[in-house]
Amino acid sequence: MTACAIEGGTAGAATTADPGPEESGEPEEPVGAESAGAEGAAEPEGAAGAVPAGPAAPWADAPRAPGTFTLTADGAYGARLTAAPGAPGEQRAWYPERWTLDGPEPYAVPLPLHQPEEPDAQVVPLADGRVLIRRRVADRQMFSLLYPTGPATGELALGAVECDGMTLLPPSPDGSSVYGLSAGDHSSLLWLVAGGAFGPELVAEIPGHCSGGVWLDRAGRMLALDRQLPGGGPVKAVAVDLERNGEVTPLLQIAPASDDRLLLADPDSGLLLIRSDAPGHDRLGWGVLGSCLPVRFPECLRPADVAVTPFAVQPGQMLMPESCAVALRIDGAAGSWVGVWRPQGRRLHQLAAPEGWSAGAGYWSRDGVLHLPYANAATPCAVARIEAPGDDGPLPETGGTDGTDGDASGTEPSGAVTPPVVCKPVPLGQAPLHRTASPD
Repeated sequence: MTACAIEGGTAGAATTADPGPEESGEPEEPVGAESAGAEGAAEPEGAAGAVPAGPAAPWADAPRAPGTFTLTADGAYGARLTAAPGAPGEQRAWYPERWTLDGPEPYAVPLPLHQPEEPDAQVVPLADGRVLIRRRVADRQMFSLLYPTGPATGELALGAVECDGMTLLPPSPDGSSVYGLSAGDHSSLLWLVAGGAFGPELVAEIPGHCSGGVWLDRAGRMLALDRQLPGGGPVKAVAVDLERNGEVTPLLQIAPASDDRLLLADPDSGLLLIRSDAPGHDRLGWGVLGSCLPVRFPECLRPADVAVTPFAVQPGQMLMPESCAVALRIDGAAGSWVGVWRPQGRRLHQLAAPEGWSAGAGYWSRDGVLHLPYANAATPCAVARIEAPGDDGPLPETGGTDGTDGDASGTEPSGAVTPPVVCKPVPLGQAPLHRTASPD
């Protein structure tokens, strides 16, 4: 397997950055969301459930779930912990809830048991409609599958793992497997907690402290983790081959001392969303898996005074990574709202989230419609559908590495000037960590 090659370096397993032209006469941080100008976006015409740009007002009476809203890889089911109704200020009991999203109308099914769940429990939906729950009991992590049985909730115990802590990774693309990561300072254990033959199974022991978790293919074989080696050092994304006893190979290597994390990957187009401090400070960038396209760090993805995190990529764009629509969660002092961006568009469109949106939850249809699950006092289960805004109109002026306004693909460079160098693909793990001049 190869990772993205980078302009200005040698291709292969290591991913190096193309910082692009140096910016002069500009403040350290770009303008914020409120003054984004052309980078902000108006509501797309004909968007179902779309709302004007800007943050949404919080739903004051909504119970604050301790965990997140998790979706299956195909967006057919969702699961979360939610609170039972109660008077304001009253302590509420938590229970799992499954959302069915692939029918004509979304609906939620509560899955309570004889006692409430702890706030640190974690739930993950499966493609068959069951919900995996992880509970911590003393020094053990216990796993069960929950499913509706008429008016009651059925529970199938899967077993337990003795460890202090574990995080469930995003659902596998195969729809039936769920993996858990137990991270330590010197090594991290990867467990198959659902989908195995005999309960939880240890898949791999990976040297170093691992976090994250991004699937690189549709088969559920290649998993990307962010790893820090024992003894410290930078964090680098690595690829774990689950069919080869957890074999680990390098995935991102932008600079020797940079923290290079993988946030999202689209198996269809190869688009990668990366967070790295290689440009000098923490930036959100993009690259392409297995190609010689450069990693870029667009200016529009770093508006001031907000945090920007990608959470969904448009599928089905085979061999067209630059045309993929990317949904981003934008968190600021006023709350959380939604951003939509395409690599070729070089614009960050900002839209208000629906009231009661499970911030950071959503999925794209292949035709470019963003689905955002939400619940509020008026609607206990709903999905807002927003068509991806277009990128028509003149592009913002940016200087390219050769003094032109960007490259032919319409991508947006940023950072310091570096002369372009011819990229030569090399096998995974053999790319040099430093830029080298081409012998040609």
